[in-house]
Order: sequence, then C-alpha cells, then structure tokens
Amino acid sequence: MVRTIIQYPTPLSVEYATDVRIFDETLFALIEDLKDTINENNLDALSAYQIGSYYNVVIVKDDSGEFIEMINPRLISHSGTIITDEQTAYYPDKSAEIQRYDKISVVYQDRNGNDKSMQASGEFSIRIQRKIDYTFGATFVQKMSKEEKEKFEKNLENGINSENADYCPTIFHRDKILKLINMVMLLMLLPLVASFFIENKQTLQSLWMYQLYTVYGVICLNVVYFFYAQYEGKLHIACDSCQLGNIVATTVISLVKLAVIVTASYFLLHVI
Repeated sequence: MVRTIIQYPTPLSVEYATDVRIFDETLFALIEDLKDTINENNLDALSAYQIGSYYNVVIVKDDSGEFIEMINPRLISHSGTIITDEQTAYYPDKSAEIQRYDKISVVYQDRNGNDKSMQASGEFSIRIQRKIDYTFGATFVQKMSKEEKEKFEKNLENGINSENADYCPTIFHRDKILKLINMVMLLMLLPLVASFFIENKQTLQSLWMYQLYTVYGVICLNVVYFFYAQYEGKLHIACDSCQLGNIVATTVISLVKLAVIVTASYFLLHVI
C-alpha cells in the first residue's frame, strides 16, 4: 500500500525511531508499504520515519536498483568525506550542499532478525546516511554548515512567504524558553549531588529552600512557554493544527521531570 510521505511544513510526527524487537507480519507489511511508496514516488530510499512510523526501518535501492531491507541500521565506521548536492522528500524541490562520509560500514538486521553487515561508498553510501539520519529524528538540515543552513532557510522563505499564514518556520522563539527551562532543571541536580557530601542539617535545609524557590520559577517558565508557544503557533495556520499536541506533550514532559527532581530533593534535602 502506498503511504503518504510527510512533507514540509508539516512537522515530522516522530521524534526518533524505536528499534524493532518483534519481527512479525506488522513489520513485513510496513516494509512492503515502504517499497510501494518508493516505487510510486520514484525514490531511491525511504525511512519508516518519513511516513510517521516509530519503527527503525530503512529501505534503500542499491546501485543495481534492488531493494535492501535494513532493520535497526547502525553506522559503525567511516572514512573520507565528500560534498554532495542533496535532495530529500521532506523538502520537495529543495536541495543543499552536505558533507558526508565517502565510505561507511553499517550493521543491521534483515526481516527475519538475522544480523547483517555492509560496506558502501559513493552515492550508495550517501543514500544510506541520509535515511539513517531520519531514524535519529533529523533531516539533512542538521548536517548543514551554518552558512548553508542560513542559505537553505532563506530559500524556504522565498518559496513560502514568511509573512503568509501558510508558512511554518523551522526555528521558533519558544525553543529558547524551553532551553532555559532545561538549563535551570539541570542546575537543580547540583544540590542533589551535593547532598551526598553534606551532613550539616542547616545547609541541607537551605538547599531545600533553594530548590523550592527554583521550582516556582520553573513552573512559571512552563506556563509562559505553554501560552507563548500557542500564540506563536497561531501566527501560522500550517503550524496551528499540528503543533498544539507537541506543545502540550512538551509541557507535560517538562513538568514530570520537575516532579521527579522535587521528589528526590524532598527525600535528600528536606530536614524534618
């Protein structure tokens, strides 16, 4: 069955691929769907990630046009570099210069779970590398140099007017708030580590109070992130319908992390 390939500006619905543990009919059906989709769209390779699947599955055509089924692929060694002008189905009609490894060694499993290995070079090597990137939640944008990335994003804006509501940017201001939240929570781990080396109850109590005040700050930052992210998403129709779920999930995950830190702080720092 031919599946729909996710394309920009729709965000990729999977953060990263999960290794396949059960080799059954569900996997076999996915593999056949990927092949059908490759043939229908005249492609040379496709990752399950690109059709919204969590499975770590990559299908590539070798230089003779034969399909190679790669389950749980891993790049284990490489040599040499090559600059290539690449295109990807996620950004149709767009290309960019990317630095890749010229020769690679890959390990993977076949559809029956048997361990396999492969060496590849040139165009075939690049093809495999592109698809493995997707299994880690990345497009070729993450492989670009700073200058190439800026050029590529300008080309995107030329293709889709950034003032138009149908445009969905690749970088959001809300990400800076999220980065700050993560940095603060990382700092909150320091008192937990210090507690193993401190016996003075007054010092421990002071650290506990520090944690409490910091918790309030992180909660406020999450509230700011949640509402600002929605506001930023509503500026672009293309982002509005698909981003709300990501915003909610990101906020919930952040608060769960905070709850874990607070719980650990209570038991390690709070002096009764």
